[in-house]
Amino acid sequence: MMRNMTKKLLFLFGCLLTVMQMNAVNIDRIEPTNWFVGMNNPSLQLMVYGNGIRSANVFVNYPGVKVDSIVRLDSPDYLFVYLNLKDAKAGHLVLNFTQGKTTKKVSYELKNREMAGDRHLGFTNADVLYMLMPDRFAQGPHHKSYMKKMNPYKEDRSQPSLRHGGDLEGILNHLDYFKQLGVTALWLTPVLENNSPDNQGFSTYHGYATTDYYHIDPRFGTNEEYTQLVRAAHKEGLKVVMDMIFNHCGFEHPWVKDMPSKDWFNSPEWLAGGKDAKSKYKQTSDKLATVLDPYASKIDKNETVNGWFVPTMPDLNQRNPYVMRYLIQNSEWWIETADIDGIRMDTYPYADRKAMSGWMKTLTEEYPNFNVVGETWVTEPAYTAAWQKDSKLSKINSYLPTVMDFSLYDKINKAKAEETDNGEKGLNRVYNSLCYDYLYENPSSVMAFIENHDTDRFLGNGEDTLALKQALGLLLTIDRIPQLYYGTEVLMNGTKEVTDGNVRKDFPGGFPGDKHDCFTVEGRTKAENSMFDWLSKLLHWRQCNELITKGKQTQFCPHNGVYVVARQYDGKTSMTILNGTNKPAVMDVNRYMEIIGNHVSAKDVITGEIVRLDKNLNLMPRQTLIIEF
Repeated sequence: MMRNMTKKLLFLFGCLLTVMQMNAVNIDRIEPTNWFVGMNNPSLQLMVYGNGIRSANVFVNYPGVKVDSIVRLDSPDYLFVYLNLKDAKAGHLVLNFTQGKTTKKVSYELKNREMAGDRHLGFTNADVLYMLMPDRFAQGPHHKSYMKKMNPYKEDRSQPSLRHGGDLEGILNHLDYFKQLGVTALWLTPVLENNSPDNQGFSTYHGYATTDYYHIDPRFGTNEEYTQLVRAAHKEGLKVVMDMIFNHCGFEHPWVKDMPSKDWFNSPEWLAGGKDAKSKYKQTSDKLATVLDPYASKIDKNETVNGWFVPTMPDLNQRNPYVMRYLIQNSEWWIETADIDGIRMDTYPYADRKAMSGWMKTLTEEYPNFNVVGETWVTEPAYTAAWQKDSKLSKINSYLPTVMDFSLYDKINKAKAEETDNGEKGLNRVYNSLCYDYLYENPSSVMAFIENHDTDRFLGNGEDTLALKQALGLLLTIDRIPQLYYGTEVLMNGTKEVTDGNVRKDFPGGFPGDKHDCFTVEGRTKAENSMFDWLSKLLHWRQCNELITKGKQTQFCPHNGVYVVARQYDGKTSMTILNGTNKPAVMDVNRYMEIIGNHVSAKDVITGEIVRLDKNLNLMPRQTLIIEF
């Protein structure tokens, strides 16, 4: 009898719990996690996620804040709440979510902005960006080799495509190295959470498969540690550029399992599974020219923009206004939260063109002095130029201040293996590429580079320091924003022919147990020190040098293998002189008298030695000579 009574009571209690759970208001997360008062746009979109939350009503009783609207999409687990913060002040407001007779109160913080939008100053051509991969650069002493709450992964430095264990603390501990080298800004590949499990020897160590837009990957550190890094960098006179990806996210993002709307992703049909799932998957063609091609077919353009990079990186639909509003607010949130100095936007042309234009217009209105660089990977200058803000080559204004000069990258890398002749080979390629600068609305806001994480190292598998000095000499003296890739200064090399990981090797000395330490003079080889010293002298000479940042640029057609680029400003002149042949060459000074004028001597900016200009210059094979007078 007693046993039966107990069973009945337990049954009734279980039913009661079920009813209570059914009536409970469930909220797992709200994004953005907090917001700021005094923004140019007083409207805030809150994405609320929780089991069955779509049916909830929301009200707020906080001075200066009102609920403008509530949007319910396809998923029962998402609710979009639009708040008007026009007259709001900083503080903690209470969001009241009601379902039936049940109400849940959630505190939401509104913060004061640390500075007005126009005080956020972005990177310029006065800067030199140093690009690094956090996983491969350096590891701090408090690093944890494994975190239980993450999807299965392994740190193994012997495997080029697995995680190696670099982190934010490791970068923070080497700010003095960047100062010594002479760069002025750090571009970190993405640091946001990439919680994808290892798969057959591959991982998302690179950071381009975001699974949480509001949190730093815990293997790198915390949000607070990222902010600490930015502030410490600022104290050392270094800027920090954040790498973002709006085109796609990681497969383990919560949106994949529970899409807010049926059109949250491009071509999501295959995610539903079933017999025909694979046939519904749409792969991008990578044919970026179709985006601007006036004759492009719909199918070609659709494949480029709406196709997925890989099955593990879902392609976001930027035409969905809720997706785009989420991404816009996320970029603003990181600017306000961490005081970053710029954004590098990955795979820029793959995303919807009009939506990305809207993002940049919004960002420019809020932060008129901020800077964003977009990855526009086509080696034709006309294509790249069409993506720059106010370009007359495009019917749609991108509002994108800075584009990446893939043409110059392509030409410099081809030139290094050729003799410069009186035709089109060697450094003629560089000359011809710069000839098209008339296409750019602002050549000074074009980012130039000779290598990055997606290309072979400039040195390939060799150590041709003569070619490297010529490339770097040009990179740092022409009218561009220069970007270096970590380790170039100490002759790091590698190619992609086996795996991308071979161009993303660990920086020597960045990890416990490294016998080779390139962070110190003592740890570097003679050749590494020679390259480091040469580049460091050039970088420090470039710092705050208006001759390079404001100077008029004049280039001369390569003549007898010699290529010359000059800069002139406020009575000062520099000349970058390159012998593009493997033989000694003579520079006929009379050919350059429009630049030299009455000057009879100049100073070698690297060695400090005097260079005579009243007679022809004898150049060694592949010599790089940078002079000023």
